[in-house]
Amino acid sequence: MKRLFSSFSLMALGASALLFALPLAAWELDPERSRVSATVMQITPDGPIPRQHEVRRLRGSADAGGNLELPLRLNQSDVVERLGQLPPWLSGITERPMATLTTRFPPERLERLGVGDSLVESLTMTVRSGNAERKESLPVRFTKTAEGQVQVTNAERVALDGQALMADPTLRSVLLLLGYEQIGDEVPVTLDALLVQPKDS
Repeated sequence: MKRLFSSFSLMALGASALLFALPLAAWELDPERSRVSATVMQITPDGPIPRQHEVRRLRGSADAGGNLELPLRLNQSDVVERLGQLPPWLSGITERPMATLTTRFPPERLERLGVGDSLVESLTMTVRSGNAERKESLPVRFTKTAEGQVQVTNAERVALDGQALMADPTLRSVLLLLGYEQIGDEVPVTLDALLVQPKDS
């Protein structure tokens, strides 16, 4: 009986080790429910006027290690809708990534979350645009809304440097087309995205 119990225990331990050795299921962003909102303060002779903008349909997939790559294109923003017919020099770049964001989140911790539970992780965001690369640390809140679904939001207030945005030649051209000759020093940004596990993972 002891031998049988020992054999069963070894089999159970072996099965557990095998399960933990298997790669965790990959995650991907649901483009229909993933967006970034920004408030641009337009400086006018009559005073500052807040303007709302969005980058929608965020698409990106993460491997089993939680490494996420997120390309950002101009046609994902509401800029194209507001400008209407784009000038020829700009219409050709709407499909190309203007920047690519990469980061890593802890998939093993997401797996252990119960539905309704959340955790906050400080993620290192790397943004590449052309030959430039910038790294920022961002506290992000992960909330498990259902099995295989995790809502992602920023855990604290986040603001981009308005003057740095105006200093970027491409972004400055877009902002000028939108009528922004001068903007405020801060551009608050809100992340609202949904990570899902593909059904075939």
